[in-house]
Amino acid sequence: MSRVVAITGASAGIGRATALHLARSGSAVVICARRPDKLEEAARSITDVGGRVLAVPGDVTRAHDMERLVAAAVTQFGRLDAMICNAGFGIYGEIDRITPAQMQQLMDVNFNGTFLAARAALPHFRAQGSGHIIVVSSIVGRRGIPFMGPYAATKFAQVGLAECLRAELHGSNIHVSVVYPISTETEFHGVMMDHSGFATRASGPRQSPEVVAGAIARAIDRPVPEVYPYRLSKGLAVLAAIAPGFCDRLTNRWRREPVREVRR
Repeated sequence: MSRVVAITGASAGIGRATALHLARSGSAVVICARRPDKLEEAARSITDVGGRVLAVPGDVTRAHDMERLVAAAVTQFGRLDAMICNAGFGIYGEIDRITPAQMQQLMDVNFNGTFLAARAALPHFRAQGSGHIIVVSSIVGRRGIPFMGPYAATKFAQVGLAECLRAELHGSNIHVSVVYPISTETEFHGVMMDHSGFATRASGPRQSPEVVAGAIARAIDRPVPEVYPYRLSKGLAVLAAIAPGFCDRLTNRWRREPVREVRR
């Protein structure tokens, strides 16, 4: 039986790449994002490869929209097997230069959006007796880096929520996985530039959204608690736990540097 997978933030980047990957593999995908035009473009790209797709415009910060996403999936396909909580964005800058309004917006989208999507899916998973919640966090949800503090805080919050939920669901057939991508070439950087007012350049390794999509697909096939699409990055999480001072010096090599100021 093919799976039915809902994905938030699916109009671009990791979300879109994951939807395409899963659709090619035979899953039905229910894609959600705020921009209807971009969402329809993503839906067309999925149907073009022969995939089954339902596009549901919605905002992850609204509980009703996430409940409607789950209901639409069940109505269209008869079930929901996985919820991929992927929507999110970043802001660059020192903590004391980030405004309270910016911090609240980050929390609303990155953390509350994850909470609301998972919360909407859980009653259906419990009634069905199975399901899978996949949280797309970031390697900075394991180890913060300079000038990404507010973003990292929301990613750490996602991890804490997922770890508690995984413990609560222990022994059931409902799985919880957290994905930790490294810097990925998506719209993320352009959106961060718009919100931060700076164009930035990251050093260190990078990966494509397709690599992350493949790692997510494998986790759906064989559920695991944590997914590191760039395998070496798991070492950073371990190092942060056993040698935090050394890790402070190491992560400074990977700091995101401002390239130019952008007028807003």
